[in-house]
Amino acid sequence: MGGENAHPVLERFDGNPILEPKPKHSWEAKAVFNPGALYEAGKVHLVYRAESEDNTSVLGYAASSDGFIFDERLDEPIYVPREDFEKKGCEDPRLTKLDDTLYMCYTAFDGHLPRVALTSIAMDNFLAKRWKWTRPVLISPPGKDDKDAAIFPKKIKGKYAILHRVGASIWLDLVDSLSLEKGRCIFEKGVCIKGIVIMSPRQEKPMAEKIGVAAPPIETESGWLLLYHTVIRKDDKLYYYVSAALLDIDDPTQVISRRKAPLLEPEMPYEKEGQVANVVFPCGAAVINNQLFVYYGGADKVIGVATVTLSELLEGLLLQARVGKKQ
Repeated sequence: MGGENAHPVLERFDGNPILEPKPKHSWEAKAVFNPGALYEAGKVHLVYRAESEDNTSVLGYAASSDGFIFDERLDEPIYVPREDFEKKGCEDPRLTKLDDTLYMCYTAFDGHLPRVALTSIAMDNFLAKRWKWTRPVLISPPGKDDKDAAIFPKKIKGKYAILHRVGASIWLDLVDSLSLEKGRCIFEKGVCIKGIVIMSPRQEKPMAEKIGVAAPPIETESGWLLLYHTVIRKDDKLYYYVSAALLDIDDPTQVISRRKAPLLEPEMPYEKEGQVANVVFPCGAAVINNQLFVYYGGADKVIGVATVTLSELLEGLLLQARVGKKQ
């Protein structure tokens, strides 16, 4: 797409795809994609969506010391459907560490309506691979198609902040607690519908069909860096791109800047050919020595990684904000 503010862009790892399906494992024989990511204890930990031939999604685990080569990968899933509301699959995890707890938002699919589910695990259990996840709860309002949820890694105005997609836009909700008691969420019923839209697809150029959160927001000195995906229709085909925005650090409802060109678009064969053509879809990112590592699903089939220098990305977003103020 190119155009104003086309640089910097994400640079693909030459060794992509970094993870592919394993036919000998029935639970991940068809596809592995859309991974959540966490950089902790000197490793990048991926929790990735894995699909069996019957199209049921579970979550697998892989780890890397350098962020590129994932030489640790478990033979069994670490998370499987447990409730009726997710009987057809647990999809697209986003990971957020808050104190000594790791929270995971994911899309729970019952075969009819995708909604956001929340679970958590103690960090020491996660790092030790003791998969003692709390019982999941739905945090979406009833009857709403709600996906792409991620929790901020710190409180905003004394509340926990959650981004998610209802309809075609990105919403922000502030809630008092993330506590889970006996498998019951103590959020108000319908909490998500009380949020506000902070980003709309109408603001994309060209206008997008929909947008959604990619990885959880990343705290920087310039503001909250938000990676998000955009869905564009061209020649009657849908294309998924990766873009970025900068949100105010104290009030993330305020968008400081928004890329005018994609960070990444489907170009490689493993991004253009798969279960769903023309898709790059991140759910996780990690910052290592001023490099932003973005982990994404390619064509709903494989997993890739691409990087960009964090300071250069932020500089570009801030420059765009200054230019916008002058216009």
